[in-house]
Amino acid sequence: MKVLFLFGPNLGTLGSRDPDRYGTATLPQIMDEVGKHATSAGHDTEWRQSDHEGDLVAWLNAAAGEGFGAVVVNPGALTHYSYALRDAVEACGAPVIEVHMTNIYAREEFRRHSVISPACRATISGAGAGGYHLALEALPWITG
Repeated sequence: MKVLFLFGPNLGTLGSRDPDRYGTATLPQIMDEVGKHATSAGHDTEWRQSDHEGDLVAWLNAAAGEGFGAVVVNPGALTHYSYALRDAVEACGAPVIEVHMTNIYAREEFRRHSVISPACRATISGAGAGGYHLALEALPWITG
């Protein structure tokens, strides 16, 4: 299966942004490991990151047409308020798994609600970079 990984605002700074919370691995390093895992499971992956909401919306709207069978998204702060992104998840035509490296439900009050989750097939929260690997493992259950 072809799987699209999307990363929202500030996730391009992984490795240097709050390493006690997010770890020291950069996004390219994380996706290199996830890509190896995906290949061993028979999946092809592509990943994109943007600090701009409109880019993420456009990529979600195009995902099924580009042949992606599933999308894994970490919307970053857009998780908590972007109804435009939520609507794009709902309409994208491929199952979507929401992933957060930290446990958003154990953080600040404003981070404890996701407007994206209700439109997703699954949400993984609090497993660090391992959450992206868990999303790969979940694919047979959410796409089958």
